[in-house]
Amino acid sequence: MDLTDAQWAVLHPLLPRPRIRRDRRGRPWRDPRDVLNGILWILRTGAPWADLPARYPSPKTCHRRFQHWRADGTLEAVLRALAQDLEERGQLDLSDCFIDATYAGAKKGAPVSGPPAAAGTKIMAVADGAGLPLSVSIASASPNEVTLVDAALDALLTEGTPAHLIGDKAYDSDALGARLRQERRIEMIAPHRRRRRRPRTQDGRALRRYRRRWKIERLFAWLHNFRRLVTRYERHAANFLAFVQLGCIMILLRSFVR
Repeated sequence: MDLTDAQWAVLHPLLPRPRIRRDRRGRPWRDPRDVLNGILWILRTGAPWADLPARYPSPKTCHRRFQHWRADGTLEAVLRALAQDLEERGQLDLSDCFIDATYAGAKKGAPVSGPPAAAGTKIMAVADGAGLPLSVSIASASPNEVTLVDAALDALLTEGTPAHLIGDKAYDSDALGARLRQERRIEMIAPHRRRRRRPRTQDGRALRRYRRRWKIERLFAWLHNFRRLVTRYERHAANFLAFVQLGCIMILLRSFVR
């Protein structure tokens, strides 16, 4: 399904204007809406660029514009603008936020920092209290998620920061909790590991917030509706991250267009 008029009305002011050469030579840029619809078709279907239907601009045109918007930061800027607009209108819940990672197998030489079985990419995400994306970043599949928390928080799209950050047992780390409290004023909430040796630091009242951790699982389900994100076909990590950002743009767009 292509962008509706209401969706395009939100996105159009956030995209750069088509280039117009002063000498009027060369072909004019194709309509950004048509090109974006072609890129979104690739995102939704996961198909190769060469399979782009004829109703869209050529695969080369769409791929070139995707690369341009990725390289000049347009996609990240659009995602950040949408998130901050929602934040300013009070439509994001930063009191209880959720962090987790999902895995995408890699087909074209994604960097591997561990055994071959770990070949793939982790998508790290932070979601607000309603499951809307506040941060997305990627890493190789090998590192433990607890080591990726700071990078995920550095990639926050909003001006504000979470009051509580809720994760699963993988985030049970006294060092992480202390660092987040001291440096970011964020309370980390995670169930204790079964084999934990140190005294418990979480009480039952705080862990009640953990019951709503399914919100970030729903965010990953939304992202996996975009087939291009289920398996990483992009050789370059920046291109895969750009597709993840585009998927998050479409998710946030639902809050603007009912």
